[in-house]
Amino acid sequence: MIIITGAAGFIGSNLTAELENRFPHKKLILCDWFGEGDKWRNLAARKPYDMVPPEDLFDYIQEHNNDIEIIFHMGASSSTMEKNVDYIMDVNYYFSLNLWNLCSTYSIRFIYASSAATYGDGSLGFDDDTSLTYLNKLRPLNPYGWSKHLFDLAVIQRVERKEAMPPQWVGLKFFNVYGPNENHKANQKSVISTMYPKVKEGKPARLFKSYNCTYPDGEQKRDFIWVDDCIEVMIWLYKNKTVSNIFNVGTGKARSFLDLAKAVFAASKKKEVIEYYDMPENLRDKYQYFTEANMKKLKSYGYKIPFTSLEDASKIYIEKYLNNEKNPYR
Repeated sequence: MIIITGAAGFIGSNLTAELENRFPHKKLILCDWFGEGDKWRNLAARKPYDMVPPEDLFDYIQEHNNDIEIIFHMGASSSTMEKNVDYIMDVNYYFSLNLWNLCSTYSIRFIYASSAATYGDGSLGFDDDTSLTYLNKLRPLNPYGWSKHLFDLAVIQRVERKEAMPPQWVGLKFFNVYGPNENHKANQKSVISTMYPKVKEGKPARLFKSYNCTYPDGEQKRDFIWVDDCIEVMIWLYKNKTVSNIFNVGTGKARSFLDLAKAVFAASKKKEVIEYYDMPENLRDKYQYFTEANMKKLKSYGYKIPFTSLEDASKIYIEKYLNNEKNPYR
């Protein structure tokens, strides 16, 4: 059995689809909440062995512990705008820690989603250094990033103390992921997903003005990574069960929002028209102007699969999914 938490979410549903495709003999156990929207559509084409709501997952693991090979823990409260810190801690920290303890007890492999949001403003760099000296210096900018950082700390503290741990444990610091199955994320969708419908209608692409003199308007930079590349990393880790650590998952090359807009116009075959507008005041002191994953660590462990360029991935995303009115889901 393979358990995927957050299976109906963005990364979780893409992972589920690819696991189903590559390992059809495996029993996939999908865990998530669906709510009242269209999130369920992310799994509409899947054929799971079982479905488990999060509140029943711990009992399910205890009941089936001998049959569970690995847990991909992608479930989280991922909104950087969520203000209910108790809710974020409950979902992102306590739930994750309970999963870690169960995987340690029953020798179940454990791969979980961390985030580049743990790096805060980036002033300390974006190196996936797991020394407690480095981790203790990080200052995330929002409760989401803080909750993810606290769990990374908890993991490394337990590893340092040589406590019981899963036979394989991996944390993945995802950078700016984009791709299919993110419609349910509302204002947390990727910039490409938000921008394309307007560009398709012939409207301008709108980007934040810069409030940092180092970065001209549109030159704020992110490490944008195509979701399929994230899935490749996870499947590689699934196949390489001796690899344990916390890793960055980005392309290793920061690209500007202007580059992204140009890629969307090119893939849409539309004339470039770009407008810049004021950033909300409540974001200005929390805004990251630059992110770029240091990918040396993952590569040093033997990962050799190349990452998809922003231009190529934008073209795939738009032509195969965003411009597919009949079925934009994976």
